[in-house]
Amino acid sequence: MPRLQVYLPDDLHRQVKERGLPASELLQIAVRAMVERAEALEALDSYITELEAELGPTSSQQSNRADAIVHAIRAHQSRRVN
Repeated sequence: MPRLQVYLPDDLHRQVKERGLPASELLQIAVRAMVERAEALEALDSYITELEAELGPTSSQQSNRADAIVHAIRAHQSRRVN
């Protein structure tokens, strides 16, 4: 398995050590999650491009409606977290 040198801010390094956290395992999980997220976003971009080719570009009214839905979802999630 290849090795990778990673730098952490002093406070974060201290917290990892104090808690006895498995830094290598945590980094692998975080990097895998970010790669999967990037791949999902790329797939979404491709899907949107396919939809636009099939259905045409979105109107400003449709975009505004989509923005309102996203805002409502985020507000709902924020309330659930708090």
